[in-house]
Amino acid sequence: MGLPVDYPITRYPDYHMQHFIEALEERVLVCDGAMGTMLYAKGVFINKSFDALNLTQPDLVAEVHQEYVRAGADVIETNTFGANRIRLGPFGLADRLHDINAQGAAIARRAAREQAWVAAAIGPLGVRIEPWGKTGIDEARGYFREQAQALADGGVDLFILETFRDLNEIGAAIDAVRSVSDLPIVAQMTTEEDGNTLDGTPPERFAPDLEKRGATIIGLNCAVGPAPMLDTIERMAAVTTRRLSAQPNAGQPRDVEGRNIYLCSPEYMASYARRFILHNVRIVGGCCGTTPEHIRQMKAAVRAAVPSAGSGRSARRDAPGAKGAADRPAVDVAPVARERKSRLANALSRGTFVVAVELLPPRGYQTDEVVERAKRLKIGGVDVISIPDGQRAGARISALSLAVLIEQQAGVETLLQYSCRDRNLLGIQSDVLGAHAMGLRNLMLVTGDPGRVGEYPDATAVFDVDSIGLTNLVSRLNRGCDVGGQAIGAPTGFHLGVSVNPSAANLDEELRRFEYKVDAGAEFVVTRPIFDLAGFERFLKRIEGARLPVIGSVFPFESARNAEFMANEVPGVAVPDVLLDRMRRADGARAAEEGMAIARELAAGLRSTVQGLHVSTPSGDVDAALAVLDGLR
Repeated sequence: MGLPVDYPITRYPDYHMQHFIEALEERVLVCDGAMGTMLYAKGVFINKSFDALNLTQPDLVAEVHQEYVRAGADVIETNTFGANRIRLGPFGLADRLHDINAQGAAIARRAAREQAWVAAAIGPLGVRIEPWGKTGIDEARGYFREQAQALADGGVDLFILETFRDLNEIGAAIDAVRSVSDLPIVAQMTTEEDGNTLDGTPPERFAPDLEKRGATIIGLNCAVGPAPMLDTIERMAAVTTRRLSAQPNAGQPRDVEGRNIYLCSPEYMASYARRFILHNVRIVGGCCGTTPEHIRQMKAAVRAAVPSAGSGRSARRDAPGAKGAADRPAVDVAPVARERKSRLANALSRGTFVVAVELLPPRGYQTDEVVERAKRLKIGGVDVISIPDGQRAGARISALSLAVLIEQQAGVETLLQYSCRDRNLLGIQSDVLGAHAMGLRNLMLVTGDPGRVGEYPDATAVFDVDSIGLTNLVSRLNRGCDVGGQAIGAPTGFHLGVSVNPSAANLDEELRRFEYKVDAGAEFVVTRPIFDLAGFERFLKRIEGARLPVIGSVFPFESARNAEFMANEVPGVAVPDVLLDRMRRADGARAAEEGMAIARELAAGLRSTVQGLHVSTPSGDVDAALAVLDGLR
């Protein structure tokens, strides 16, 4: 795939590194602007791989580079921001990774000639890594190392790691680059207007951290315009002695006839370039929306206003009242003891057998009926009401809201199932803190399934993190800090439950993920529906080392069709043939009775092996749920 490229890879000796560092000490260097903006303006659709243009349209890429060089850029970045294995995969280009990166470096080198340094552009992987995602840090290092090696082979002068939101991920990228090259590294985070990264980490934390990890220059790019970026640069300058870089967007985009237009003028960007260099910034440039004309004006402004080599280097760090990384107080609060978190936590801590029944959020917003069901279950001896999160499609009240109403109006504790689906990391954090403020304490943390049915078949699902990352998040809140490492005051006191599937098709993978959840802070586990007691006992032996209370789930069939649906169409559920045969023989008037008999047999068999039972019924039938539990207490 791709056309041959006439840009030979040229090797350059180590003096390029020395020249770059020397130049950085003597003057402010101007980086280029937005490669993506320029390619889009030249007719490349946004659903294409811009990185693949290094192979298919190298002259177009070279043309953009040359426009920035002619505008006065001292540094141009390779067209390789997304050229890692994860991002190239959906385009079917993962096997061309080395070619794309090496040729990207060669194209930039030919365009730069001897007028500009070539920076290897590396962006995030596009997936969450631990502790928020299932990609391990070692795996991430491997992906970054592969790209960095290809860029080094192509012949670059430095590396720019840009648009990162996660310190763990950019740390993995720095490690990867260092494993293949001694060239300078510019490490740039992306922040919101408040100065915190998109994951909530403040500059007072990420700036010293990047310095400690070995970045040569640390800085910011993308997401915000010049004014809010300057505020964050000032805060960074107060806590680090490293030289800084600043590459803002050309303002916030505005939708003009269906296109995102960046409205900051070149003169405005240039005026902020002058302000940046007063705070130890030695690389200025632009991100989204920044054109060669912006760079031309910035170059003129920098040339006219460059300060002396040592100005601003440590003045703010030593200013009265300024706090460096070592001065920031560590989060050191005592977590809430498990037995004090909730009645459910106390019961499980003491070894008391507990029972839970699931109630579905109703359609619309009227909750009187479901609250009355919760009251009946409480009278029937149920310890906790389980509320599934988005179990079915349609306009239903949120699980969180229903859990609060049931606790307030029915006086019974709830177990809120909270899923990651359609929520980003900071949105999840806000929801969970709100749940704690409203009195909820028991959480069952799940990844969640994409919506497949209902009134909105075209609705999509978005997953920023999975259940392992979610467990890590809530565990941090329980230790008194947020995802960005900032203290939140008093720690939350959530009792953390996770889900496990004893009948998973790939049981080894299920157990591996379960171990990660335990390491992340899980305190009890709720199983998926159990229909095979012998198989479940074998499963229990494999997780006994975790020493977590296990609550086993039971589901009474309503009919033979219901049993066959569970066996064949519900992912992760295994129904033995013997139970399917029993339901088929009893189909008709006796089917519900036979389903209840099976459920009670399973419940009785589980009674001596688990610390609690969780009952869910196909239609939320309270009488059926109580019938399953009858006699177990």
